[in-house]
Parts: sequence; structure tokens; C-alpha cells
Amino acid sequence: MKKLQWAAGIVLSFSIIAILLITSFEIAMYSDFSVYEKEYEKYDVLSDLDMTMDDVMHVTREMMAYLRGDRDTLSVVTTVEGTEQDFFNEQDRFHMGEVRDLFIGGLNIRTGAAAVALICLVFLVVSKARLRKILARSYQIALGITGAAVLFIGIAAVVDFNAVFVQFHHIFFDNDLWLFDPAEDYMIRMLPEGLFADMVLRIGILFVAGLVVLLIASIVAGRLAVRKKSD
Repeated sequence: MKKLQWAAGIVLSFSIIAILLITSFEIAMYSDFSVYEKEYEKYDVLSDLDMTMDDVMHVTREMMAYLRGDRDTLSVVTTVEGTEQDFFNEQDRFHMGEVRDLFIGGLNIRTGAAAVALICLVFLVVSKARLRKILARSYQIALGITGAAVLFIGIAAVVDFNAVFVQFHHIFFDNDLWLFDPAEDYMIRMLPEGLFADMVLRIGILFVAGLVVLLIASIVAGRLAVRKKSD
């Protein structure tokens, strides 16, 4: 029974980490749209597109709503380079449709992870496991594995973000339609690589901060478990 309890604790911990990672993505991308304004100013996106900030932000909000599944089609008529036209072309729509599938899939994974975590917790309670000890130690084990992966990816991104960015697309997409020509495609002008690098950093900060908070909680819980055992 103890082996099953520890296994449940490990699965629960990885489920919580998965929930935290996906939530970090969502918070970074959706909690504050002023971040996009700052990024557009930083990379002089308005000059590249010959658009006003209001129009670019309108396109951004509609695009982000599409990725979340809040609108069915990716089509936004606006003024670009002095001409009123659809901001997105067919290649944009195809690729962003795949990105949308990934994002919604991530949200579904989060829901599934929450269900798994709840099942594991119920099992631990019903089986009268030493909750504080198991949860604290299990999380620290899961964190060690996750931390190693995060550190590896983080170092790789710092050394060569472009290589990591390209490898990500090779892993998650089975075509080359994610390659855009800035001379012809407005979307890639609005979303330069630097913006993605900044967003990854933002996600990473949120994720690591959450991991640290949980680590502190696990240390406190572990000490309380030892103290309770000694009483």
C-alpha cells in the first residue's frame, strides 16, 4: 500500500506542476494586454506595419480570442499600409489553426491533470496516507526532475533562442507553414522573434515563481510532519 501511496503522491505532484505550467502560459498571454503594447513599441512594430496602436491591439485581441476558442475564424479587416484589408492570409489561418489546437489541447490537459490530482488526493486520504510527508517529499522529487528540464531548456534558450524556437516548431508541427516571409506577411511583422523570447521569459518567471512557492510549502509541510511524528 505504501508504494501505491508514494506513486499517487508523485503522479499528483507532476499533475500540479503541469497545471502550473499551463496556467503560467495563460496568465502571461491573457492577463495583461498592455504587455503587447510595450512589446510592439519595443520592436517598432507600428512602423513595420504602418498601423496605429489601436488597430494593432484590435487585431491582437481578436487573434488571442481565436486561439482560446472564443471565435470561430481568424479574419480581421483593418487598415494596413494605408489599405483596408484582412490582416491575416490563408497561411496565417492554417498555422494559427494548428496553434489554436495546441493551446486548447493544453487547456484540456490542465483539466485532465486536475482530475488526476483530485483522484490521487482522494486515494491518499481514503488509504490514510501520511499526507504531509508524502505530498512534501513527492513534490520535491517531481520538482527535481522538472527543475533539471527547465534548467536545460533555459540555458539552451539563452545560448541560442532561435535554435530552440525552430526545434519547438519541428516537434509540434509536421509542415513548414510556420515559416513566414516578413516582406509579404503582416502577422510575422507583428510578432517578431524577440517578442516570443520576451513572452517565454515572462512565462518562465511565472512558472518558476510558482514552483518556488510550492517548494516552500512542501518544506513547511515536511517539517510539520516530522514534528508531529516526534510528538
